[in-house]
Amino acid sequence: MNTLRAKFILLLVVAIVSVVFLLTAVLLYLLGPPASRHSLEPVAQQVETIVTLTKQGATLPLSNQPAAGRDYDDATLRLRDALSARGLDLPATISRAKRGAPLTVSIPIAENQWYLMPIMNLPPRGVPTRVLLKWLALITFGATAIAVFVANRMVRPLALLENTVASVGPDGVLPTIPERGPGEVRATAKALNALSLRLKGAIESRMRLVAAAGHDLRTPMTRMRLRAEFVEDEEERALWLNDLDELERIADSAILLVREESGKSPPELIRLDELVKSIGAELRDQDLDVTNMATEPVSVCASRLTLNRALRNLIINAATHGVRARVKVDGMDRVTARIVIEDEGPGIPPSLIGQVFEPFFRADPARRQDIRGAGLGLTIAREIIQRAGGAISIANRESGGLVQIVELPKAPEPAMA
Repeated sequence: MNTLRAKFILLLVVAIVSVVFLLTAVLLYLLGPPASRHSLEPVAQQVETIVTLTKQGATLPLSNQPAAGRDYDDATLRLRDALSARGLDLPATISRAKRGAPLTVSIPIAENQWYLMPIMNLPPRGVPTRVLLKWLALITFGATAIAVFVANRMVRPLALLENTVASVGPDGVLPTIPERGPGEVRATAKALNALSLRLKGAIESRMRLVAAAGHDLRTPMTRMRLRAEFVEDEEERALWLNDLDELERIADSAILLVREESGKSPPELIRLDELVKSIGAELRDQDLDVTNMATEPVSVCASRLTLNRALRNLIINAATHGVRARVKVDGMDRVTARIVIEDEGPGIPPSLIGQVFEPFFRADPARRQDIRGAGLGLTIAREIIQRAGGAISIANRESGGLVQIVELPKAPEPAMA
């Protein structure tokens, strides 16, 4: 009910039904059935005429019994009241022989003699509530059908804009929106297309800038490394070389991040559990404490090279900053595969947990130099996982350390032959 389409439908239905209801009420007031005291006045007048004619000696066809069928007690009482008002105390009755037959007034003329007078159906007493409710229900149904059709036509261009905005890719660029429809929608589509072009240009410019800076840094860093080799003090020379190594890691990571944002490696079918096991075995060979916990066979569609890089970054992050890494893979449900990476490190302060995916983020303000890294591993990993249609989250564990959760869409199962 909070959507624009639902509000249009509700507004149109309420407007149409309210107008029809008010018009119906006015018509019933002006042209409605007569009051109950007046509905049988013509019949009472006819009965009075019949009685007068018989008293004057007129010969009428009489019956030796009243009309057969079901008596209408309420109508009979009203008829007798109307006759009493005319000074006639007659036990006349109104009955109907069968459904669809006309009503008949049985007028007692003499002992065991009745005059049977057919009359038209009597008008309903008061407002026909049941008929009115059926009428309003029919109007509401028709108004709803019209409102749904009109609302869908009205919001169709807006739905197109909504779907287009929702389809923004990981690169933040909007797909081109067709510039058609009402003038306001065309203007909005044109503005969004222009915004998309500007965003694309800004992103490409940023990537070129970062890539150029990373490449250009290599030449002065090479010269600095050569000069550092001639520093006579071994301790001072080691400090210079360590700083240059860190600068090279930052430059390489920046270039790698740009490649991940601009690159589009073709996806392939990957056994996620086997990939995680192979990464764990490789890192254990590098003397990192990585343990593969329970795993379930599950397949995903992604670039093997980039997904391997993302998961490797996450596991290395847990095994270095978090002392040791515990990794498990499960199918979670029919559509999602989950990788859970837990560590036993100090965790991240709650005030900083929302910044973990920012470039060059370090939870330790002292920037521990005993752990290699440029602070771009999580940023690159998130970029890769989002491009694969997945999501990543990081949280502190209650028992200490971090838990990194990666969710990826499962690959569709092959059809049975």
